[in-house]
Parts: sequence; C-alpha cells; structure tokens
Amino acid sequence: MIPYSVLDLSPVPEGATPADALANTLDLAKHAEEWAYTRYWLAEHHNMTGIASAATSIVIGQVAAHTRTIRVGAGGIMLPNHAPLVVAEQFGTLATLFPDRIDLGLGRAPGTDMMTARALRRSLENSDNFPQDVVELMGYFDDASADQRVRAVPGAGTHVPVWILGSSLFGAQLAAHLGLPYAFASHFAPAALEQASEVYRETFRPSEALEKPHFMLAINVFAGESDEEGAYLRTSMQQAFANLRTGKPGPLPRPVEDIDAEIGPQMRQMVDEALRISAVGSAKSVEHQLSKLIAAHEPDEVILTGQIHDHAARLNSFRIASSCLGHLQAA
Repeated sequence: MIPYSVLDLSPVPEGATPADALANTLDLAKHAEEWAYTRYWLAEHHNMTGIASAATSIVIGQVAAHTRTIRVGAGGIMLPNHAPLVVAEQFGTLATLFPDRIDLGLGRAPGTDMMTARALRRSLENSDNFPQDVVELMGYFDDASADQRVRAVPGAGTHVPVWILGSSLFGAQLAAHLGLPYAFASHFAPAALEQASEVYRETFRPSEALEKPHFMLAINVFAGESDEEGAYLRTSMQQAFANLRTGKPGPLPRPVEDIDAEIGPQMRQMVDEALRISAVGSAKSVEHQLSKLIAAHEPDEVILTGQIHDHAARLNSFRIASSCLGHLQAA
C-alpha cells in the first residue's frame, strides 16, 4: 500500500486574488481528507504573484484547523531563509495545537530571487550551512535536557517528523546520512531522479527517526473526463513554467487550446521535459501513467500536485487521481 498525498502551492489563478487562492486551498484540503490522501503539504515561495503560500506555517495552521485527520505540513520550508529556532517554535506550536498531524519538509533553495532573499534579511551564504541548520533544528524538537540554555517553547519534546527535500544528489546524500525520509522534486526538476533515489537508498543509515529508507516521488497530475481535457488543463502549468523560465512569473494563466502557438514549440519541449513526471488525461490514461511511474521508480510514497486554473477542475483532477491510486492499490 503506497500512501499518496497532495502538494499545494495555493496557486493564484489569473483573474483571481490571493484570498481566492487560500479559500481554494482550504476547500481542496477538506476534499483531500475525504479522498484518503495521507498528507497535505504546502510550499514556501516569496515575491511570486501566482503563489499565496509564502507564510507557509500560517497556512498550514489554517488547513489543520479546517480538517480533522489528514497530516498537514511543509513541502517545504526553505531553511536558508530562517533561523532554525524560529522554525522550531513555529512547527512546535503547530504540533502542540495539532498533535501527531504535522510534518516538516526542509529545502535548501531560497524559494525566490536573490533580491527577495536579501529582503528576507538572511545571508546568501546560509545554504552552505544547511546540514548544520537541519541538525540544530531537529535538536530543538528533542526532549530538552536540564542544562539546555536555548529551547523551542513550544517545540521541545514534540519530535516533529523532519523530511529532506531536494532535486539533486546533495539532498539525497544528506537525507541518507541523517537517516531521514527524502522527497524528490521530480514534478519540476527530474534530471537527477534516478541517480538521487539510488544514492539515497544505497547510502541510507538507520536513525532514531527512521529504520529504513522512505522515498517520496512527486508527480504532476492533470486529470479530466477525457485525454483532451487533461491536456487542456495542463496548458496552464506549461505557460506558468515558460513564464518563470523567461523571468516573467505571474498568476496562473488560463488554459489555451494551442500551447505551441502560445509559448512556441521549442519552449514547450523544454517545459515538457521539466514536467515529464506527470500523468495527464482521462482516468484510464492517468491510472496507466501513474502505474508506469510507480513501477519505474518504486517509491515508498507519492505526492501529487497540479496547478489547474479552474478550481472545480482542480478538485475533479485530484478526485480522479485518488480513485486511480485506489484502483492500483486494490490491484
């Protein structure tokens, strides 16, 4: 039985507002719980008009408050932007309010541009300290010792599960070294997927947190009532990725009938390569593609994402995907 989860960036659709995006997130989370998703993760990005989850811990708290059983967490918090103690206090507070429901995924990228990273008042060299910062942060979640001078309150003794996120061998090696679960960003940066998963599994060292490797595969899903509808829904993400690549990020574009006419065939090929870990089309097609991806990469868990402009269509896509994964598990 492979658990399946949701990764949400709280996309702001073209013509909508961040308030709309956050309301959509809460609605999707409540449906995801009904559809047997295991986790609902949100990601930290800054200075992006198409993403409303910048204050990630606050949105996590709202999602947890509007659901009952689904695990809620960060996929992830970009640790170079923050002092480890502050993150420990935020997630220690969440874990205290919502016991045994909070996850903390940690990434090494800034999640933004360099000018915004400076505005966050963190040194650009902080990514070099990522391994030490992860260890420091995990220490704040441990039971506090009598002589401990600095504590996370709340936080100490909450033992919040920590994940390492990554799209390169660095994250795979660090997760293996620390004995932590590892989530690979295959939904937008799949180039090192095969090598990273192999390195993680082969070099994993058991820890108090985890006895054996736990590898999560991220998959884009654009499911509709037909193959044509799934492909049509995907064009919003194709445009958004092309805009990001050309330095023009913005709200999530409306879908289009002819993606090549919109971004050009050469850009579409580049985008499609970056988004190749995807399942697109009707329920039958999506189930077949998910089956192939799971067979090829043998993940311990999958996390699905899908930036779809129309909220009703996004709900339907995640509903179809859940049904597909349920069929695969039953089989």
